[in-house]
Amino acid sequence: MNQMAREPDAAEALMRAAIVTGPGRVEIDTRPAPEPGPGEVRIRLEGCGVCASNLVPWSGPDWMQFPTEPGGLGHEGWGVIDALGEGVTELAIGDRVAALSYHAYATHDIAPAERVVALPAELDGQPFPGEPLGCAMNIFTRADIQAGQTVAIVGGGFLGALLTQLASRAGARVIVISRRAFSLDVARRMGAAEVIAMEDHWQIIEQVKALTDGSFCERVIEAVGKSWPLDLAAELTAERGRLIIAGYHQDGPRQINMQLWNWRGLDVINAHERDPEIYMDGMRRAVAAVIDGRLDPSALYTHRYPLEALGKALDDTRDRPDGFLKGWVSFA
Repeated sequence: MNQMAREPDAAEALMRAAIVTGPGRVEIDTRPAPEPGPGEVRIRLEGCGVCASNLVPWSGPDWMQFPTEPGGLGHEGWGVIDALGEGVTELAIGDRVAALSYHAYATHDIAPAERVVALPAELDGQPFPGEPLGCAMNIFTRADIQAGQTVAIVGGGFLGALLTQLASRAGARVIVISRRAFSLDVARRMGAAEVIAMEDHWQIIEQVKALTDGSFCERVIEAVGKSWPLDLAAELTAERGRLIIAGYHQDGPRQINMQLWNWRGLDVINAHERDPEIYMDGMRRAVAAVIDGRLDPSALYTHRYPLEALGKALDDTRDRPDGFLKGWVSFA
């Protein structure tokens, strides 16, 4: 017998879902909401963050298959549980949660019960894209940043801003390098001690060298996902320092200066996680960090869009209009 629980009238629930039909093209469809299977929950989503990792699929590379599944590409969702699958006992209808799920460009999504994190009442009314917040916590852990260190963060987007805040509040001296004046202003507000415009490769190296009395930085986090910033990040890393790769490199191989990496004896950390349990641990720690004030992302959610404007949200994430840092889709 199916023991699935649901809100009243949820049996006939419909959802609106985005379907990417081709490069730069999206349609919104209405269809029956999915039903949770054993061990799963259904979430009536409040919002979903728009991730820069969507931009390569959005551009239509050869390997991309269209149309996407309804809600596909969305993976930063949060909302309220409105149906429980058989065997789910630790969660209840009405619980507000963030989820590690993969069809969150829709008003409803399904997630295994063990892939959701409860959002306490202290977070009521706040956007909470759990996946990128959890990523920031996991990257920060892998970076092993200590008080008194000098940390360079190459890239001042949403992730770079979160890491700036975490590192500065941990007692590190943070230098942020970014191409946009707006993101450098944000970095200052997040606690950066120094900011440098990402313009001339060798000028940046000389500036950081001067700021560190020639020793460069104990920790450098590359948070762009492009070849030049990765090369620059290595140049800014001190002997026996740690180079942390946080940028999402989707566009092919990289040629690195292995002579430099060898000569300086760098520790190189690929801070991307693929184990769902580690993702979930990061998300739980992000909840705690926002509640206790170590992390405050509220000023970083700069652009809000209805589902019907998902295409514009993706284009803005690519084009970065002035004042843009992080977009999210609202289902209110």
